[in-house]
Amino acid sequence: MKEKKTDSSPVFLLPAAQGWNVVRAGGGENGSWDVRAAATLEEAIPFLNGTSNLVLGLPINSILAQRLRLPAVEAAEFNEMVRIQIEKALPYSSEEVTTDFEVIEQTEEGSVVSAVTVHNQTLSELVGPLLARGIIPSQVTVYAAQRAATHAATGRAFFIYAEGAALVCAISEDGKIGFTRSLEGASAGQLQRDLPQLALSAELQGINTSFPLVLLDESLAELRDVVQGLFVSRADLIGVETPPSATKLNLLPDAWRQRRGELVRQAEWKKRLLWAGGVYAAMLLLFAAYLMVLRAQARRLERRIANDEPKIAFIRKAETKWKALAPAIDPHYYPIEVLLHLFESLPSPDVQITIFQQSARQLSVDGEAKSAALAYQFADKVKKNAGLQTFQFEMAAPRLLPNDHAQFRLEGKPR
Repeated sequence: MKEKKTDSSPVFLLPAAQGWNVVRAGGGENGSWDVRAAATLEEAIPFLNGTSNLVLGLPINSILAQRLRLPAVEAAEFNEMVRIQIEKALPYSSEEVTTDFEVIEQTEEGSVVSAVTVHNQTLSELVGPLLARGIIPSQVTVYAAQRAATHAATGRAFFIYAEGAALVCAISEDGKIGFTRSLEGASAGQLQRDLPQLALSAELQGINTSFPLVLLDESLAELRDVVQGLFVSRADLIGVETPPSATKLNLLPDAWRQRRGELVRQAEWKKRLLWAGGVYAAMLLLFAAYLMVLRAQARRLERRIANDEPKIAFIRKAETKWKALAPAIDPHYYPIEVLLHLFESLPSPDVQITIFQQSARQLSVDGEAKSAALAYQFADKVKKNAGLQTFQFEMAAPRLLPNDHAQFRLEGKPR
């Protein structure tokens, strides 16, 4: 399956004999890693490709490594005791340095700890080109510790490799750095002269110098015979780790950690704003498309209305003519039919119709009833008569006569 390359894959920036190496995932079919060489950190920056997960391996000459043997204490007090012991050997105050440690061995009698310290000012000067570009590593560790964790995760091993113009000699115990020395120059004579003294110093610190594993960087292959003559074990060649194994050591200063957190939050907000801007732009595009659809539909309706306008005008004209002719041709308007339905609606003989008038657009009925109640009853029956539904009738209040009779006027208009 093809490995997907993501920004979460770490990029390693490691010291080398001729500057720095940038190790990053190549994204190939076999999950290969690329190694790019750069003479300075400035030249290495383009190879980082804006990664947010940079692991920086420090050279030996920029850190102070200590192998501490500590008495047995309670687990809750262990970290504090390690801190106190580290600070005793430092030429700086605790605010000026960043420290971390790894446990090499822990028994009931005590513990052996690999402690590493970096001076914050020295670290800032070393990686100044990165900080100037706003690049803050996610982890600051030690390259020697990365090599030890990669090639000798268990047991003791002796490493020799170059960092700049110096030779680094490091002893690892179960993948942790227990002893380091930096030797200026890379000559065979210097190794023959200095390695015995280095082994003696390691033995004074309680390290067994009978190494089952001796590792020599492939760039120093010409020194293999010399190293082979100084150790019982065969010297094996090692190359640049692709990638190095992870280490617990992290010398990232608190100020960098806080700044990195701010940059991560800013990047997250920037990403959210970009998403919001994309969504807003998409909504605007959809709204614009919706307006275009509405305008197109409106234009189609206008064309249909324009096409149908002659037909509508003809229908309206015909309707007007039919309404004008309705009184003459519609039986509901015939006076004899209207009179018939009016007489059907008389509630009793005590209601008489005295005058009936009808024109093309209205009719009126005058009459007299023995009482006002009978007049209202007549008007109600007229309104409910099925044959008179063509008209809408209204009646004003009847006028009472001296003999208590009521005169009324009922007017009807076509609906």
